[in-house]
Amino acid sequence: MNKISVIIKREYVTRVRKKSFIIMTILAPLLMAAIITVPTILMMNQGGEFKRIAVVEDNSDLFKGVIKNTKDAEFVYLENTKVDDLKKTFEKAGYYGILYIHPEIINTPNAVELISKQQPPIGLLQHIENSLEKEIERQKLLAFKIENLDEIMKTIKTNVSVQTINKDSSGALKKTSTGIAMALAYILGFLMYMLVFIFGSQVMRGVIEEKTSRVVEVIISSVKPIQLMMGKIVGIALVGLTQFLIWIILTAGVATVLKTTLLSKTNLTEAAQTVPQNVMASDQQSADVTQAATMSPELAEFSKLFDSAMNQPWLLIIIAFIFYFITGYLLYASVFAAIGSAVDNETETQQFMLPVTIPIILALMVAMGTMQNPESSLSFWCSMIPLTSPIVMMARIPFGVPYWQIAVSMALMLVTFAGFVWMAAKVYRTGILMYGKKTSWKEMWKWLRYSG
Repeated sequence: MNKISVIIKREYVTRVRKKSFIIMTILAPLLMAAIITVPTILMMNQGGEFKRIAVVEDNSDLFKGVIKNTKDAEFVYLENTKVDDLKKTFEKAGYYGILYIHPEIINTPNAVELISKQQPPIGLLQHIENSLEKEIERQKLLAFKIENLDEIMKTIKTNVSVQTINKDSSGALKKTSTGIAMALAYILGFLMYMLVFIFGSQVMRGVIEEKTSRVVEVIISSVKPIQLMMGKIVGIALVGLTQFLIWIILTAGVATVLKTTLLSKTNLTEAAQTVPQNVMASDQQSADVTQAATMSPELAEFSKLFDSAMNQPWLLIIIAFIFYFITGYLLYASVFAAIGSAVDNETETQQFMLPVTIPIILALMVAMGTMQNPESSLSFWCSMIPLTSPIVMMARIPFGVPYWQIAVSMALMLVTFAGFVWMAAKVYRTGILMYGKKTSWKEMWKWLRYSG
């Protein structure tokens, strides 16, 4: 046992001290946050070239003034202009493009064309489509000769937002968000996939390097092959856990800073003075009204999402993630170690990698589908099967999973990874000292049956 601990310490210290480990540990949460926030920020701040668009109808002014100008585009309605003539000169006239509305648009949805030299942005197309759709609907309703139609349409316009509330086993109610659950399912499933695959591959490359450099021959003289394999696997597992725990701390810190910065108490205090005194019936009501009065719609939505995120079962998520990472990693890392011991160089691993990576990729694909239907039969069974359960179960947990299912899945994981480690050790002890022979699956099966 002392020899294994020495190997674990060596593997752990060697990798933790690497600059690549330190850099990725710090940058990974920032990169993940950037992946989530940058597209949103870019969409919210879609600056760029101001576009003047010429709008032409065929002998009609039915849609004149319907498409309103935006901060990025101006719609110029032209009369007595032929679109064929304008196609040749619109760039010289300073127009970004021509919006040509055919007369049959009332009955033909695609009877409208935007002619431009560049591919127009999706936001511009959506603005045009929405404007025309609303106007066509309004004109069709006018055919029924309803009085005060515009006022009626404004009155009946209604927005509905469903607030989801979760009831736990103790009967307590907590506000939740399906959007937050879907985001967590994606992040947890993808993160599990990356960690298991990346650190498992590190085990395989480490074994191949030691075997190629013949260092393993010296090490084997002092320790048993099973001790060397387990020491390497456990050492790299601790590296992964260290990285994960640091990510949790950094993420919690960033979330706290964002919450404190965007929803500062000083703003709440200043705006509280504008709230009528007669609404201060209770402390909770006072807090809700004050918060609603002080926040912009964007901040109010952020606060709602933040509170929903905090109501997730974080203790269960963290414990489950650590368990499934350890067992899932040990399962696949043992297979990677066996493959590394059976080959002489990394090129020869290609024939063995496909059967190993197929379950991992399948699990990731099922996890992505789990976000839409976490209770499907496919999601359930893939969260039970040990080869796919680390990824799929982590994608299901944010939506709520019965504890008995988690317990059964964990029990199956323990039994399966123990069996895989035992089989990998039998392959490892034979293959680690074998050189110059092309290994096949049939040959590895023979090694499994060797006794002693």
